[in-house]
Amino acid sequence: MIVQSQMQEGLSMPFKILKKKSSFFIACGLIFTFIIGIAAGYFSAHGITENGKFEAFTQEVFRNEVSGSSLTLHYSLAHPEKQGIRRKAASLGTIPTDMQNTYKVCQQYEDKLKAFRYSHLSTENQMTLDSMLLYYHTEKSLGDNYLLQEPLGPSLGIQAQLPVLLAEYAFYEDRDISDYLNLLTTIRPYFQSIIKFEQKKSQAGFFMSDATLDRILAQCSAFIRNPDENYMLDIFRTKISDYGKLSGSEQQTLILTHQNLMKTEVIPAYQELMTGLEALRGTGKNPRGLAYFKGGKAYYLYLLQSQTGTYVPVKEIEKRLSRQLSSEIGIVGNMLRQNPELLTTLNKGISFTEIRPAQILSSLQKKISSDFPPLEDVSFELKTVHDSMKDYLSPAFYLTPPMDTGTPNVIYINPSANYQGLELFTTLAHEGFPGHLYQTVSFERQNPSGIRNLLDTSGFAEGWATYVEPFAYEYAADYILDSSASDLARLAWLNRSINLCMYSLLDIEIHYNGWSQAESASFLKAFGIEDSTVISEIYQYILETPGNYLKYYWGYLSLLDLRTAEQKRLGQDFDIKDFHRRVLKIGGVQFPVLEKYIDMIE
Repeated sequence: MIVQSQMQEGLSMPFKILKKKSSFFIACGLIFTFIIGIAAGYFSAHGITENGKFEAFTQEVFRNEVSGSSLTLHYSLAHPEKQGIRRKAASLGTIPTDMQNTYKVCQQYEDKLKAFRYSHLSTENQMTLDSMLLYYHTEKSLGDNYLLQEPLGPSLGIQAQLPVLLAEYAFYEDRDISDYLNLLTTIRPYFQSIIKFEQKKSQAGFFMSDATLDRILAQCSAFIRNPDENYMLDIFRTKISDYGKLSGSEQQTLILTHQNLMKTEVIPAYQELMTGLEALRGTGKNPRGLAYFKGGKAYYLYLLQSQTGTYVPVKEIEKRLSRQLSSEIGIVGNMLRQNPELLTTLNKGISFTEIRPAQILSSLQKKISSDFPPLEDVSFELKTVHDSMKDYLSPAFYLTPPMDTGTPNVIYINPSANYQGLELFTTLAHEGFPGHLYQTVSFERQNPSGIRNLLDTSGFAEGWATYVEPFAYEYAADYILDSSASDLARLAWLNRSINLCMYSLLDIEIHYNGWSQAESASFLKAFGIEDSTVISEIYQYILETPGNYLKYYWGYLSLLDLRTAEQKRLGQDFDIKDFHRRVLKIGGVQFPVLEKYIDMIE
């Protein structure tokens, strides 16, 4: 998702590489900087078509938006100058405490978009316009509830994501190295702005619970525990060496500079963040869901729309989830009545052929050909999460490459998850083929407009990666060492689907209907989850990440229901590979836009 932030213009300590010049979402974000005269500059030329005007407008919006954040720019474009974008002084910026200017600019963009003659635009441009209008309208709906946003969090917070994004900060040219070093000097003011934001949240009664605070502090502490052995030091040395354009003495100078910045800027920044947060301990008065905050329900609706990409009423979402849960429980019941041994095998653990992650991805590339369009010549890297962060990051995740290079495609595996066998196979399918990596590369090879990449919807991305999982379980059956391999694979998927559905329902009940932990426990116990520690962990995670499960599961159901609708519409002419081709071609839009254009795409 795109997150708005204000950026700083200057740096206190510029760094330069002393040699002759050579010829991952933070997804933090975009300043809504409205450029007066965009229309005059691009639209007044005689003979420009409506499509030309629109594309010029979106291109200019993209250039201004993508350059608003140094990390956004770097992870979007490896060589921005080639696209006429001049880099600003590298900075992480600050967290805004007043959104009125943002809302004003959203309205200005809306007005500009509505001025285009819709019927004169191509289908692709109509789709982009619809998506942009919906995006800006949704951002305005945040209104006075912006203080309910939380930049921190044990799993998805910026303090957890930032080290990974800095570690993955690629060095394409000398400027990237100096920008990276300068970014380190802006972590302190960036974190200071977060503390000010958290103080304002505290004053408004919106600060996090002490339980959440403890988890964030523990994570920060783990990152800075051994400054001389911090993993960012080793990664920087490797990247400098691999860069291949620096002498030994230049490399050593940069390594020493980096070590000093880690000690004088990065580590103190995390220490100051911890101190600032600790001072607010006890001010979080609500240990329950968003429903108990002023404006909490409205904010929850905003989250569903902005992150999940759905505009279906909450009650309708509840009903759909309940139907799915009931249906799949019924299917599982029938399977187990016919073959009770399946449950025994599932509980004991499914025996799986020993296969390495790289081999799994290679196998998946071949197996998906029967259900998904071909995608040739895709390179990727597998990396392991560093020990210092393994307890706080996802089991696996994919980092998208810059749109102008298409590489590197990096999949991180977290060893703390201990994923093996079937679980590892399906996780790599989610992150790789035919999941995130496959979807991203498929879309980028169509050379979409830059703005489409910035407006990508998390619900579509995670929904797609979850949607492909039942296919992955089916493919995995070939590696299950059991005569009932297909049934076991199907049962394993149904088990995962039921869990995701339960947690998605629980997310709504906690944050929209105000369920307590006791009410949540009663719900979970009905499905056989009785361990109080497990229940507490589930409840706490949902409290800290409202709407997160719905990005995955409602996104999955939205695609599944769209497929069902297309099957009914086309009858015998329906082809699943063609359906996937059309979804991939449309790419990451909100679900109302996807549903509108699915049968317009050739």
